[in-house]
Amino acid sequence: MGIDEWVTFQRISTPVSHMVRTVTMHNDMVGWVKSGQKRLISPAGTIRFDKGSVFLIPRSTQWDMRNEASPCGRYEARILAFAPSLIDAFRERFGQFSGSASVQGCASTTADDVFLSTFSHAVAALQHPDSSKNVRVHRALEVLLMLAERGIVFSPLRILAWADRMHRLVSQRPHARWTLDEVASAFHMSAITLQRRLADEGTSFSRCLREARLETAMALLHDPTLQVSEVASRCGYESHSRFSSAFRNRFGFTPSDLRS
Repeated sequence: MGIDEWVTFQRISTPVSHMVRTVTMHNDMVGWVKSGQKRLISPAGTIRFDKGSVFLIPRSTQWDMRNEASPCGRYEARILAFAPSLIDAFRERFGQFSGSASVQGCASTTADDVFLSTFSHAVAALQHPDSSKNVRVHRALEVLLMLAERGIVFSPLRILAWADRMHRLVSQRPHARWTLDEVASAFHMSAITLQRRLADEGTSFSRCLREARLETAMALLHDPTLQVSEVASRCGYESHSRFSSAFRNRFGFTPSDLRS
């Protein structure tokens, strides 16, 4: 598995407040709010994370998220996402935390000097083109170790749902012209079997494909160097208007709204 599949970094920066509905977490996430405010909304209520706070969201949870720009400012956050394979590698290496309770729902911690130093070192390694895979994994494990020493651990790997497996596959090449037969072949099964397994999970091939592409687009849109048309192309949309329509139907606002 490539390092980019083990841990990823995302910088979010937008001048407008926005709501993103029904976000399913495919990886365990650690986020640091640099500016503005983040709200996680569920049937149980709303959890608020102000500027300078740290939020931790486990995979396989689902939320409505509101990112609120500060008055006359922006919403900014820095996020590390850890794949289940890295969580298992951490648990294998640091067995002393095997008895610790895993994060349920979400959690928070303090963005103190220790957190900021450990988090920043991991981000620097991920962004540096000359960092080796071993260094990047090591820095990512340091973040997980720091959190574990604060009593925060993510759950070990369980059998991934087929929708999650398809999301991971498509997200590697969202621009590709994926067909049901190609995806099924990648999983060494027939198209009919894949359709049946997705149906058992209450979803479908076309829905999974659309979700993977649009969620990738959401992440890319936070990169100010990319034009909306380029994001659309990278995510498999030849038509700018069709991309904007699909994005608005999914998230409730257009891609260009994030650039206002």
